[in-house]
Amino acid sequence: MSSHDLTPEQLEFFDTFGFLALPRALADSVAEIIAAFEEVWATRGGGHNGKAHDPAQRSCIVPFIDQHERLCALLEEPCIHGLLCSLLGNDFNYMGSDGNYYANDTPWHSDGCHPALRYVKIALYLDPLTRDAGCLRVIPGSHNTGDTYSEKLKEVGENPLLWGVEGKDLPAIALETDPGDVLVFNHNLKHAAFGGSTQRRMFTINCSQRIPDDQISELKDYIASSARFWIDRMYGETMMATANAQRLVHLEQGM
Repeated sequence: MSSHDLTPEQLEFFDTFGFLALPRALADSVAEIIAAFEEVWATRGGGHNGKAHDPAQRSCIVPFIDQHERLCALLEEPCIHGLLCSLLGNDFNYMGSDGNYYANDTPWHSDGCHPALRYVKIALYLDPLTRDAGCLRVIPGSHNTGDTYSEKLKEVGENPLLWGVEGKDLPAIALETDPGDVLVFNHNLKHAAFGGSTQRRMFTINCSQRIPDDQISELKDYIASSARFWIDRMYGETMMATANAQRLVHLEQGM
């Protein structure tokens, strides 16, 4: 076990609750990360689809870390690589990323429903965020597909007032963060954000367990879902051009 692997207690926490917070895990390199984040946006017009950011709506770039060599290298960052290997195995797949300027609330949702294989999202927030200022909120245990609790929570996306309260008042954990903190959660987990500025900076790194050969259609479906972002391949040019042998293991199935 290396110093960057998750502990048995952390793994048990993630298995039980579906998320994990690692405060200050990237504190030493966060200035470089923010500079790279801003550089990507500057080269892409500053907002969504090459236009300036509209404070009334989210701006998004997909894939994101693939656009900058420093951000690509996060896949080799010891704390990132260690937690991904711990959660997904040493041959995990990198499954893409998105960079965002968030505006307004994000209602309760999951990023997918994967009952057999584990998919996780690393979320890196580049501004200090608190409970009522746009931080990530999660409903612990909602990642366990098939049980009564998680099945009932699926309805919240279709009926936000299902229990007679607004989304911001549902029982949940507010994961307040500072730049340099790392959050990771299961794609099945219900999560949301409420309040905050109209230009909240964050980006994600999505990864999965290696896909067995007899389930490769699931990988094809995941890749196909990226077509809505008008991209025709899984990884960006910089991601591929700067890949070392270690990274190529995590790109192999998506190439």
